[in-house]
This record gives sequence, C-alpha cells and structure tokens, in this order.
Amino acid sequence: MKRLILMRHAKSAWDDPLLEDHARPLNGRGRVSARVVGEWLRAKKYVPDQILSSSSARTRETFSRLGFVCDAQFLDKLYHAGPDIMLDVLRDATGDTVLMLGHNPGIAWFAQNILQVAPPHSRFYDYPTCATLVADFDVDAWREIGAGGGKAVEFVIPRELTG
Repeated sequence: MKRLILMRHAKSAWDDPLLEDHARPLNGRGRVSARVVGEWLRAKKYVPDQILSSSSARTRETFSRLGFVCDAQFLDKLYHAGPDIMLDVLRDATGDTVLMLGHNPGIAWFAQNILQVAPPHSRFYDYPTCATLVADFDVDAWREIGAGGGKAVEFVIPRELTG
C-alpha cells in the first residue's frame, strides 16, 4: 500500500505588489495553518517519508512549518502544475507515504482525478489553502497508480483545526 498526502500551500501574502508570484511568502494565517496541519498529521500518524513540492516560496515555507524531517524535492515542474504532470511526478516517487505540495487549480483537479470517490466534504472541490487530503492506494509501487485508484482516508481544512 502507498499513501499520498496531497496538500495545497498555506495562505500566502499579497502585500508586496512588486513581488513575483513564485516568490510570495506565507502570511500570518498561513504560517499558523501550516503548523496546525503538521501537528494534525503527526497526531493522526500520517507522517511522510518523502516530500514532492513546487519550488515556490510559499510551498517551501509551508513545508518548513509542517515540521517534518524527510527527503524533500522542490520541483519547478510542480509550480502551477496540472493533474497530468502531478501524476507523472508521483509515479517516480520512492517513499511509502508521500506528501505532495502544490497549487490550485491543479491540486484540486488532481485530487478529484485520483480518487475512486470524493470525500463528503463541502470544501473538497474548491480545495482552499492548506487543505489536505490523505488517500491510500492498493499498489506496491507508485508507477502503478492511475486515475480513480485512490481511496480517500481523510480531508481537512485548517479552519477545522484552529476553530
């Protein structure tokens, strides 16, 4: 079995209009959300052994605030990637539990494409910032996964964890 933790980056700052999109950091709410989601993942024992992330500043900062220590790859091709690219990257993964960090709309489309059945959550289809899906795949290797092969285990948004 393989487990995917699919996360959209936490809330980013928009206060510097001259900053390129790729360089935008998290805002205060985003920093708190990333930390809280990391705590939730550890409490649930959803601990990744590999991270595949967009190379943007906000995905890097989201990763650092989650508090995991593991192999992390920051890939330019995951920056605003669509579902096809995300699937190609995931098929090359080596970990048993992989956390993939990305951006909307690609992350939402990818989540919808890889699951057998969507989780019954009102925010699943718009996938807000720091939304996190945990999905299991009954495969021995990531290269075996395809559309509709995942089973949703949990889906959470930060506001459910922060009150």
